Amino acid sequence: MSKKTTLIIFYGGVALICIAILCVVNLYIVPNIQAQARSTDAFINVGKKVEQEWYPIEKDLAATHQGGEKVKLSDLRGKVWVVAEFFAVCPHCAVRNGTELRAIYDQFKDHPDFQIVCISVDPKEDNVEKLNDYAKALNADVKNWWFLNAGDEKETHEYLENTLKFFGIRLNSDQAIIESNGRFKHDMGLMLVDKNFNVVGKWPLADARSEEGRKLDPGNYEKLKKEMFDRISKELAKSSSEP
Repeated sequence: MSKKTTLIIFYGGVALICIAILCVVNLYIVPNIQAQARSTDAFINVGKKVEQEWYPIEKDLAATHQGGEKVKLSDLRGKVWVVAEFFAVCPHCAVRNGTELRAIYDQFKDHPDFQIVCISVDPKEDNVEKLNDYAKALNADVKNWWFLNAGDEKETHEYLENTLKFFGIRLNSDQAIIESNGRFKHDMGLMLVDKNFNVVGKWPLADARSEEGRKLDPGNYEKLKKEMFDRISKELAKSSSEP
């Protein structure tokens, strides 16, 4: 075989191999990369604000408020209400409730369609007497600021996590942490529910106001606070039939 023929066969083989590689890339690898990219984009966008994001509250919750009266969350249909998790000995709740929730309450308490609801994550300990003392310390009127004990701890946690969709509640195991912060770690965000029983927003004001939060984004607390106040005003201005 001549040298010229050998070179032709060699480069022809290389060309065929290259064509085969391109076919594999175009048929299998590129689509796989594109699929992974779409999956990555979806993951990155998890938790980002979505315009008109909301979800209906699909189950009711019966509880007892600080005045000893049995109520249901469905009693608040037709009202705009802020809902938060708490427990009486949680120091972070005390700061948040005395700052963020108190400011919201002072701003909107005179509106007949406004309500605040704080649901205890520790119903074993937070009896009506404790809830009443807590409410008095904040000068919270039972007619428009409820502190609720829903009874069973497991069922309460499941409702808060699965129906209202707060982050998962966790039990502290370190005794030193329990003594300083209580038995539970829980979501400190504030949710807003519209007149039609839909969750229409959530704002982590306590986290944004913290020392770490202000270091990460100095202007975020004021921005989130204004956004939440504006949304409350907007929802209060709507009729119950408006989406």
